[in-house]
Amino acid sequence: MTTFLRLLGDKDKPEHLAQACASVRTGVTHSRVFEVDIEDLACIPGAPFAYWVSDAVRNTFAKYQPFGGEGRQIKVGIQTGDDFRFVRLFWELNETSKAREWITFAKGGSFAQYYSDLPLKVNWKNDGNEIRNFFDPKTQKLLSRPQNIDLCFKKGLTWSDRTTSNLSARVWPKGGVFSVKGSAGFFQGKEFFAAAVMNSIAFGYLIRLLVGAGDAAAKSYQVGVISSVPFPPYDPNIDDRARMAWSIKRSLRTTDETSHAFILPLSLRDTCGDFDADTLKSEFDRIHAEVDETVFKLYDFDPSDRLAANQSSGQLLKAEPDEDSEDGDSETENSNSSVDVQTEFLSWCVGVAFGRFDWRLATGERESPPEPEPFDPLPAKSPGMLPVGAAPYHVHPGLLVDDPGHRHDLPRLIEDVVAAVDYPAPEDVRRWVQRDFFPHHLKQYSKSRRKAPIYWPLSIASGNYTLWLYYPALTDQTLYTAANDFVAPKLEETSRLAAALRTQTDRSRDKERELEQLQDLEAELKELQDELLHLAPTWKPNHDDGVQITATPLWRLFLHRPWQTVLRETWEKLQKGDYDWAHLAMTYWPDRVREKCRIDRSLAIAHDMEDLYEPPPEKAGTARRTRKRAAGSS
Repeated sequence: MTTFLRLLGDKDKPEHLAQACASVRTGVTHSRVFEVDIEDLACIPGAPFAYWVSDAVRNTFAKYQPFGGEGRQIKVGIQTGDDFRFVRLFWELNETSKAREWITFAKGGSFAQYYSDLPLKVNWKNDGNEIRNFFDPKTQKLLSRPQNIDLCFKKGLTWSDRTTSNLSARVWPKGGVFSVKGSAGFFQGKEFFAAAVMNSIAFGYLIRLLVGAGDAAAKSYQVGVISSVPFPPYDPNIDDRARMAWSIKRSLRTTDETSHAFILPLSLRDTCGDFDADTLKSEFDRIHAEVDETVFKLYDFDPSDRLAANQSSGQLLKAEPDEDSEDGDSETENSNSSVDVQTEFLSWCVGVAFGRFDWRLATGERESPPEPEPFDPLPAKSPGMLPVGAAPYHVHPGLLVDDPGHRHDLPRLIEDVVAAVDYPAPEDVRRWVQRDFFPHHLKQYSKSRRKAPIYWPLSIASGNYTLWLYYPALTDQTLYTAANDFVAPKLEETSRLAAALRTQTDRSRDKERELEQLQDLEAELKELQDELLHLAPTWKPNHDDGVQITATPLWRLFLHRPWQTVLRETWEKLQKGDYDWAHLAMTYWPDRVREKCRIDRSLAIAHDMEDLYEPPPEKAGTARRTRKRAAGSS
């Protein structure tokens, strides 16, 4: 027998070490002292020093088949090699993007059991041909890693590979591709049973024996580790509970406007079916507790093992972002808890004004679509978005304006929407639009390290006049429309008022101040008009480029400094040639991009110019291996 002392979770290690050593000398039982035969540790794959668990728990690995056995598959997915190039948030794409076949992409994310919204899309045109041929032009080394492609588009489960929290498995719907940071499992029709087990305390206890990290340390839930965890006897009764847990988690996301499940903001959610977040969370906790109890029984944990597993689970951090997330950037289990109800409501009103969301769900004129099947492919639009062909709340040319009295005045339209849904009138909507909305919107529409706001405020230097462009409706005529149909009439009106004041010879102090303001506004409007007309001939927006690339030429017109900085830095990289895969790069620097297409097949594919590509001479012995890797071997 070998003696082990376990002090991993102790803050006062010297004191507890002395106590443990004293107990060993005196032969007194101590909670930190374990006597284990080294050979018994071999029951667990890899023989980790799991000395603190009971023989019964260790023997579980020999008693049951592993998760990766009996036809079940636990696999790692593709690595694009350049997510900024190949990955988008789903709201960055429009109808024309379907030609490129952007499909759902699982890439990890924060702690989310049973349901996660999966906001990412990956470029999979021609079965990912552009990604499969993403070679370094100089070394001909494959920069991407296409693997296990045969399992893509199938239903299963996915999870984050690395996180400080418990493992959290969630439904992986059909029709998508999974990644190296969002591995997937396929369970031959037992997906809900597997989800219940993987989200249970018992499973977490078993997998931590293999992970080999402290309770608060980041853990790697790699496919080999998960494949080795025992798969307990199948119990079909768990399936219904897991299905209910998925439905609850999805319901909680119906108040998040960036979710595929969105219906209405929290303040209006009750108008479209009963909704109480606290009740739903309590119901989920009850179901999850039942699942935990059942899984303990399936694994045949005795009371002492259950107590140890519960204590171990309670020491872990919950809802922490994984290493692939940014703070405040990702979905968490408590996504409804910190919502500013007023701000979320006004944000929805902006969406209604632009024709994004359907106000009729809040008035009862339209019923919400039924809940989809869990493994159905994700929809292009959430239930809360305006259906294709439906008349919008307000018809506009792809942009609105902050200009009192204008028929496309955004603050007034927001107030109209507020009245239409019979909501208490908020204070000073115009001030909120001018000062608070875009910083909130930028944060809300930034996820998975992508910043993708869809409402763009282009302002004069003083901020006294702002055009709001709607990203989904952008065309190569948008800037002309902004300059000629919005700025020009405003400039003409301002010039006329200023000229009328100049003719007055006995202007009061107030009139002098008014004239000065009009002259300043006149100059700023002229500057804005000139900038828009300067940019318009060469600006050809393409939604496949994504929000950040598309907005870069306009960076000077954004007053929000953090966003302006991001765009300016992106523009500088675009000028240098860092993003020559973008359609915008081909628009501005066609000769440079075409020349690169001659030596870079992936780039040539991106621009539909593969005929320009000139393959380098193949070195002996490497051609076959290169072709195999590009084909996506498992």
